[in-house]
Amino acid sequence: MLKTIISLTLVNLLLSSQLTHTYAHQIHTNVPKIKPIKINVTPPEKNQSKKFIIEVEDQEVLKKIKANYPNVKLDKVFDTVLQGASIVGTEEDIEKIKRQPGIKEVHHTSTYKVELDQSVPFIGGMLLRGEFDEKGRRLTGKGVKVGVIDTGIDYTHGDLQRNYQGGFDLVDEDEDPMETVKSQGEATLHGSHVAGIIGANGKYLGVAPDAEIYAYRALGPGGVGTSDQVIAAIEKAVEDGMDIINLSLGSSVNGPDYPTSMALDKAVEKGVIAVTSNGNSGPGLWTVGSPGTSEKAISVGASTPPLEIPVLELELVPNKTFILQPLQGSVPWNLTKSHKIVFGGLGYPTEFPDVKDKIVLIERGEISFTEKVNNAYKKGAKAVLIFNNEEGAFSGGLEEAITIPVVALTREDGLFIKNELEKGHEWAETKMRKVQDQLANFSSRGPVTHTWGIKPDVVAPGVKIKSTIPNGYISLQGTSMAAPHVAGAAALIKQAHPDWNPEQVKAALMNTAKPIFDDVGRMYNPYEQGAGRIQVEKAVNAKVLAYPGSLAFGSIVPNSGMIEKSVKITLENKSSQTEKISFATPNLKEGVHWRLPLSFSLKPLEKRIVTVAVTVDSNKITDGIHYGNVKVESSSDVEILLPYLFVVGDADHPRVMGFSFEKENGADDVYKYELYLPEGAEELGVALFDPLTLTYVGHLVQERNVNRGLLEAELKRDDIPFADGDYICIVYAIQNGKEGVQQSRITIGEGK
Repeated sequence: MLKTIISLTLVNLLLSSQLTHTYAHQIHTNVPKIKPIKINVTPPEKNQSKKFIIEVEDQEVLKKIKANYPNVKLDKVFDTVLQGASIVGTEEDIEKIKRQPGIKEVHHTSTYKVELDQSVPFIGGMLLRGEFDEKGRRLTGKGVKVGVIDTGIDYTHGDLQRNYQGGFDLVDEDEDPMETVKSQGEATLHGSHVAGIIGANGKYLGVAPDAEIYAYRALGPGGVGTSDQVIAAIEKAVEDGMDIINLSLGSSVNGPDYPTSMALDKAVEKGVIAVTSNGNSGPGLWTVGSPGTSEKAISVGASTPPLEIPVLELELVPNKTFILQPLQGSVPWNLTKSHKIVFGGLGYPTEFPDVKDKIVLIERGEISFTEKVNNAYKKGAKAVLIFNNEEGAFSGGLEEAITIPVVALTREDGLFIKNELEKGHEWAETKMRKVQDQLANFSSRGPVTHTWGIKPDVVAPGVKIKSTIPNGYISLQGTSMAAPHVAGAAALIKQAHPDWNPEQVKAALMNTAKPIFDDVGRMYNPYEQGAGRIQVEKAVNAKVLAYPGSLAFGSIVPNSGMIEKSVKITLENKSSQTEKISFATPNLKEGVHWRLPLSFSLKPLEKRIVTVAVTVDSNKITDGIHYGNVKVESSSDVEILLPYLFVVGDADHPRVMGFSFEKENGADDVYKYELYLPEGAEELGVALFDPLTLTYVGHLVQERNVNRGLLEAELKRDDIPFADGDYICIVYAIQNGKEGVQQSRITIGEGK
C-alpha cells in the first residue's frame, strides 16, 4: 500500500512538471528497494550547542533550569507574551530539560525575513486632519506609541527624526536600533520604509505624522532574524508600553499555533493593538503565513491605490490582457508601440534566439533575475517578462541598475503567452490602465489551517508605495507596505478614542471597510480581502461596533446529519442616540439555515452579546469552503458586513509546508530538518531525485501517523546514505486518502 501511494504522489507531481513516463515508471519500480531513514533513528549530536525556545508553566521552572543545568545559557527570558525563554545548550541537556516538570513545549528557533507606495488620502487619512481629539488636538496620532518590529530605523532621516523616540536592538542587544549598514553585512532599509508609512513627518507625511515611533530591530543583515528575536521584540515592545506594534514580516507556514502567532495573541490580550502583514505568496488559497495567522492581531493584505499600470495585449488574442508587475529596481515600463515577443528559456545566452529590439519571455529558475536580464540586455532586448516556475505570482528584485524594464508574470500567464508564441501569435502592444481597489496578485490569501479562520482581516494599499529609506525615498510594494497603513490608521483611532481596546479598534477598521471587486466586477472572497479596504475616517467615526469582525464557524464532517455552529457577537453602540439593530439573512443555499437575532435597540454606549448560528445539512451540502457575509443594519443607516466561513469535509488544504533542510549552526555533520503539518499525516516522506537526470535516488525521511504541528528533527551526515551533492526534493504528506506535495532543492555536504 505504501509503495502504491508514494508512487502516485511522486508520479503526479513529476508529470505535472512535464517529466517523462520513463522517469515516473522508474520511481515506481525503485521505491521498495530503498531503505528509508526514520526521522528519530539517528542519535542526536550530544555536544553541539544549539538555540531553542522553551515554554514553561511559570518562571520558577526557569530558575530551576538555571540552577540544575550550569552549562545551559538562558538567552532571552519571556514573561509577557510567552512564559519561557530562548536557551542555548547541548541536545543532551535539552532532552533532559524536556522531561522536567513544568515544561510545556520546546521549539527550535526559526528564521524570519522581511516581506516587501499618494495612498494616505486614498484611505481617508487626510480627511481626519480637520478633526480633533478630546484634548482639542488634530487627529495626527499625537501621543500614541507605535513600535516597529523590523530591520531597525534610520532615525537620522529628516522625515523620521522628529517622531523617533527610541527602541531596542534585539540583534546586537543594545539600545541603538539603526538599520544595518554595509560595513555590518547586507544593508537594510525595510524598517525605515515601514516607519515612514506609519508616521513620516517631513517631505512626506505618513498616516499618523505625529505618532511616537519606536524601533525594535529584530531582523539583522539582509533582513533576516530568528523567531526568538521576533518574540523578544514583541515582549520588549509590550513592556515599553506600546499602544500599537507593526510586524511587516512573516514565514511560509500557515499555522495558528506558531510561537510568533501565539505571542501576538498574548500581546493583544495585554492591551496592545498588533498589526501584521498577511504575506506575499498569493494568489493561491492557504498562502497566509505566520504571524499573519494570529487570531487576535489585525492581518493585512495588499490592494492597489489609484494607479496607472501597464498591461500587455497579444494582437491576435482578443479579450486577454496581462498585468505587468515591475520587479523591484526595474525602470518603469516605457514601451508604447507594438513589439515582437520571443521565448528565451531560462535566460542563458545560448538559449536566446534573435532578441534585438524585442521583448523576451523568460522562465524563473536556476540563475538570478539580474543575470537573466543582463543576458537579454547584452543581446539587445527591449524588455523582459519573467514568469514564475511554480503556481501563482512572485515578487523579486534586481541587484543592479539595468536600463530595460523587467516585469513579473504568474506561471499561468507565462505559459499562456509561451503557448501563443508557438502558434505564431508573436506581436503584442502595451497600454496603460487605471486601477484602484484591486487585490494585489502577490497578496497572500487564507483561510488559516486547522482553525479555518478568515485572513486577512482587511486590506490596504501595498502597491507602488513611496516612503522613507536611509538617505532618501523609494517605492516598494508588498503586504509589508499595506500593514503600516493599518498601524497608522489604528494610531488615529486610538488618539480619537484612547479608551478603546484592541478588539474595538480592530472592529472599527473591519466594520467600516469597503468591499472591493476584481476587474470583471466579482467581489473578492472573504479569505482574499477579509472585510475589505480600510476607510480610516469612517472607522474613527464608527457609531456601532460588531465584534468579532468575522465569523469562523469551523469544520463540519460530511454525511453527519444536521449540524449547528454558532458564534457569539458583541454589538456596541458608540453613538449618543439609540440604535435599532437588525440582521439580514445571507443568500440562502440548499442545506444551510440561519438562526439570527431578532431586532433590538441599543441605548447610547450600551453593548449586548448575541448569538449567530448556522445549521448545515451535511448530507446535502457539497464538500469544501463555504463563505459569504452576514449583514448587520442599524437605524442610523449603518451597514456592517461580517464575513463568515465554514468548511465541510476536506477543504483541499495543504498537507505539508515550510520544509527546510540545512546544516545546524556551527556543525559540519548535523543537519536540521523541519516542516509543518497542518492536520497531521498518515504517511510522510521526503524523496530525493538527481537534478540533471531526474532519477529517483531514495528517501531521506519516511514516517507514518505523524501528529499535526511543527515537526523538527536532526540527521547526522554519516546516517544519510547519499553522496554529497544537490538534489531535487519532493516532500509529500498523505491524509484521508489525499496527498499534498512541496518541491524544493537541498544540498548535502559541499554540493556540486
